[in-house]
Amino acid sequence: MWRSVFAFSGLALFGAGLTGCALNKFEQREPWRDQTEQACNAKRLVEATEFVTPSKEISGPGVCGMLQPYRVTRLGKGTVALKQRVTLACPALAEAEAWLADTIQPAANLYFGQPVAEINAGTYACRGRNNQAGAKLSEHSFGNAVDVMSFKLADGYVITVKGGWRGTEAEQGFLREVFLGACARFSTVLAPGSNVFHYDHIHVDLARHDPRGLRRICQPLIKFAPQLGTDGATRATARPRPPERLPAPPQAPVDVEEDDPYGVSPMSSRQPARPAASQLAHAPARSPAPPVAYAAAPRAPLPRLPAPRVAAALPPEDFAAEPLSLAAPGPDDPIY
Repeated sequence: MWRSVFAFSGLALFGAGLTGCALNKFEQREPWRDQTEQACNAKRLVEATEFVTPSKEISGPGVCGMLQPYRVTRLGKGTVALKQRVTLACPALAEAEAWLADTIQPAANLYFGQPVAEINAGTYACRGRNNQAGAKLSEHSFGNAVDVMSFKLADGYVITVKGGWRGTEAEQGFLREVFLGACARFSTVLAPGSNVFHYDHIHVDLARHDPRGLRRICQPLIKFAPQLGTDGATRATARPRPPERLPAPPQAPVDVEEDDPYGVSPMSSRQPARPAASQLAHAPARSPAPPVAYAAAPRAPLPRLPAPRVAAALPPEDFAAEPLSLAAPGPDDPIY
């Protein structure tokens, strides 16, 4: 009998050891994580409401967790629903709110003539990058990252990152504005084309890629001229943007967005500099739908234009421009 007890105890300890290995038991919690979280709360950058509620500390397993988690059901002071409740630490939540106010909603109104009403996003999860056992912990493990899969407009139309990145002109333009707006606020932004794991969502986080937090990763490099702010008017921001970050050393070959395979540039010469909502459309509905304020996208393909300037902030001389590889990623690929 005692042999059975000892054997069972040994198996239990062995299993616990495997669990620890899966979470990379050798990884330490960097001091800056708690410091930035405490500073954010001290400055009251997040306001508790009926939609944003403080919760008790999350400690573990391992070094996962956060000092003051916030459970969030709506953003934008209750104006934007979340498809599922999310959990974030103060720094990431404050930047997500500013991203929504400064870029996402203005871009939705510019390209579709209406605001975003719901966002499908994922946040806290104690796991390694790319869910690999023993890998460096993802920023999701600290409530310091957000994955956005789709946006629902006020009229119920859904723009998915997976379909919209190469969708209609309006969808492409909107998602690229959202992407570039994220690059101005977050230290890591990965969108479709960055690697094979981000084909269906935009990942943003506030990781530190150098001791001072002045480096950033913003991939892929995109060929796009943003339209927000081109009217010369100064756009107010919800809160000051972080200091401009320098590109981090490449962790993998940098991907450059290829020409649109469908021959439709997000911003073509046939489109005015400040397009009206009626001139930009999403794909026609499969079933009869109520009238909307924009028309169906034109069927005839637009002529292919010379590639416009690269609008990302990564200097081309710092990186080797390589096309997107569909091969399996290596252990050093920036997967989050």
